[in-house]
Amino acid sequence: MNQPEPLGPVLASAGEALRPALTLYLDVHRVPELSGEERRTAGLFADRLDALGLDVTRGIGGHGVVGVLRNGEGPRVYLRAELDALPLEERTGLPYASGNGAMHACGHDLHLAAAAGAADVLVRAAAHWRGTLVVLGQPAEETLTGARAMLEDGLYERFGRPDAVLAQHAAPLPAGMVAHGTPHAPVTAASIALDVVLHGLGGHAGTPHLAVDPVVTAAAVITRLQTIVSRESAPADQVTLTVGTLRAGTAVNVVPDTAELGIGLRALTDSSLDRALAAVERIVRAECAASACPREPEVTAVSRAPALWGDPAATRAVRAAHTGLFGSARVADWPPSLASEDFPLYGGAGAALHGEKDVPLVYWMVGTASPRQWTASAGRLPPNHSPLFAPDPRTALQPAVTALAVAALSRLARPSGRGLRRGRPPRRRSSS
Repeated sequence: MNQPEPLGPVLASAGEALRPALTLYLDVHRVPELSGEERRTAGLFADRLDALGLDVTRGIGGHGVVGVLRNGEGPRVYLRAELDALPLEERTGLPYASGNGAMHACGHDLHLAAAAGAADVLVRAAAHWRGTLVVLGQPAEETLTGARAMLEDGLYERFGRPDAVLAQHAAPLPAGMVAHGTPHAPVTAASIALDVVLHGLGGHAGTPHLAVDPVVTAAAVITRLQTIVSRESAPADQVTLTVGTLRAGTAVNVVPDTAELGIGLRALTDSSLDRALAAVERIVRAECAASACPREPEVTAVSRAPALWGDPAATRAVRAAHTGLFGSARVADWPPSLASEDFPLYGGAGAALHGEKDVPLVYWMVGTASPRQWTASAGRLPPNHSPLFAPDPRTALQPAVTALAVAALSRLARPSGRGLRRGRPPRRRSSS
């Protein structure tokens, strides 16, 4: 481990791996599937790994896919990509755009194609490394439930304890660039998603004095919640609060019985997140009391994710590998982000699920914009989760494939001279 990577074979193999990876990307992008519904996407990914000769298991933690490539004695390295899309109507105008009300607006299609491409590269370059490669297609990342589901389904017990887990994420950077977090800050934030139900007393719009209107209460709650960031969080804290959904009522002449809010909280530390959460609960209950609601509100945590901290030593090694691949000018620092991930659960943050306290995690950002897109946008590309989010696969996919493959090689073992002679690439299955 930690020796210079054999970049020549990797780069040569990446060209051969690009066409099937692009085919997978376009297929997945055209027909995105929401969290927990990724049956077709999982099947495409599993079939591709199977065609490469990996030992594939399906249905882990829902629609999760695991492909295993054993190549002699050495470290066990996991590569993780995500299967699910977002409930957005795509407005990119691309010829392969989705039209089914869902969209890969966070780059998971790129992640899957890059992971399949990296597995292809590593199969072709098997004479240059030793160990076990485990490729994950994880469901339900957008709901922050998929990693937990796979781990609860015995991921590590069934496929072995990892010596490293690697992942990359599409970011608004020029294609061919990668960016790594620093050892002194998390890469992504801790977060919690809440469902809140406010109970009113339904009635006729013409007799509002005989009802308790939960819509008015919801409006008061939403307005007051904004003070948590502006007046209850220290200016140096990075905290966000978003009321992403509001549902109430069926007709303009009916006062509804309930109003439902979907609230997202994010912070760079668990302590800041806990303070904000306590404030949300206090404000919701106080506004319900002020409105004389007949029942206490219901505040339910739907999902929670810890902050993501990369392993310093493993991150340094992967960053050095990326610098060797792309050059120092195209390897940047990534500031702490208030985006959130369930990827930390594969490491120490998920020890209660899998019993391992010291699994090294490495997570980096990979650029998506062609030179034309970057120039036209003046560096202000449509962000992730926008209906206009549009990576350019012609320029972004190959660097994403090689970034992941070279990162894996930096964690796998180099063969000895004798090992090189007896090591042969795993048998590839012909694809139908």
